[in-house]
Amino acid sequence: MRKALIILLLLLVAPITLSATKYLLGDRQGNWQTADRSSAGLLPTPAEHPDALVRIYAARTVRWRGIFAVHCWIVVKEAHAPNYTRYDYTAWGEPIRVNGFAPDGRWFGVAPQTIASADGAAAANMVPKIRTAVEGYEWRSYGDYRAWPGPNSNTFVTAVLAAVPELRAALPPTAIGKDFPYDSEMFGRTPSGTGFRISLGGYLGLTIGWVEGIEINLLGAVFGIDLRRPALKLPGLGRLGLST
Repeated sequence: MRKALIILLLLLVAPITLSATKYLLGDRQGNWQTADRSSAGLLPTPAEHPDALVRIYAARTVRWRGIFAVHCWIVVKEAHAPNYTRYDYTAWGEPIRVNGFAPDGRWFGVAPQTIASADGAAAANMVPKIRTAVEGYEWRSYGDYRAWPGPNSNTFVTAVLAAVPELRAALPPTAIGKDFPYDSEMFGRTPSGTGFRISLGGYLGLTIGWVEGIEINLLGAVFGIDLRRPALKLPGLGRLGLST
């Protein structure tokens, strides 16, 4: 038991310490209120990409919180639509924010990473499901947002992903809040539909799925392995291995 506790502490403390060091030595400590939120250039213009499109993005969140967590959001477009639609779930204003920021915008200075993507006919089938899931999201009232353990932005995106399991996407281990029970159920299928999850209010949980891999959630910190695209999943650092 003592050895197991030591290993657990190392898995928790060491990655977060490294992430904190990267933050302290990096360029994310400027004034967040004036930080760049312009397009990161990940998306073509709608005219250049007439097909339907779905994207899931993630970027380190604001200030010191980025040591631990990323903020995720959703971008969709129907075929031949003149504009993209971006969905975020935020702590200020009405929780579900539509087109509050550039679709592929930097998140307070941090360029996003693409977590999942679909185009063409596959995306066209997903977009209506995504819009329906957004409209039916349970935690949509003022005051519902909680940074930890959820429901937060990552809880919202996880709930939407569950509506489109064919996207076969899993949020990174640094998406704190993704393991909060968005459907108020302790037991259930994973969002990809390829496994099962157990969640005790987002504080403690276990996820086993082909897409999600094997993950243990301890107070929001996620440890695990990805077998489909071999990688370690560590708190603070995220995935260490093949790209998603």
